[in-house]
Amino acid sequence: MIESEAEERAEDPGVPEALPRTLAGVRERLGADAVDRLWIFPPMRKGRRESGLVAVSVFGSGEERRRLLTVAYTAERTGRGLTIEPVFTQEGEAPPELLPRVMEGVVRRSGEAHGDPREVTIGGDTDSFAALMDEFDPVLLIVERA
Repeated sequence: MIESEAEERAEDPGVPEALPRTLAGVRERLGADAVDRLWIFPPMRKGRRESGLVAVSVFGSGEERRRLLTVAYTAERTGRGLTIEPVFTQEGEAPPELLPRVMEGVVRRSGEAHGDPREVTIGGDTDSFAALMDEFDPVLLIVERA
């Protein structure tokens, strides 16, 4: 039964536009130059619904602290169209060397719900953020206007 559940999840289409558009929203809202690191958690999919989480380490004032934001998103594709709703939440501040342990705690507390995140170092470099975005099909970023 576990294998069939894993196969079902692998074939679940989810909403392929959700993550790249959420990341584009992070870049638009915060600016790539403000982003230190991202932790991208594997999305949870069910049919044409998807929810996911991106944690963002943001440069603060000075080198000694980072602001930590989370961006939880829900997305759904229906006969009426596509909805993607990101929610930005300020979680607090911490020294940058503690953030990997904080992410480990998030994984432990969520159990198997989210899985291990992919850590992406941006370092305030717009080219690094652009390289991350280049991993996605550009068609996924096109927003249809009604």
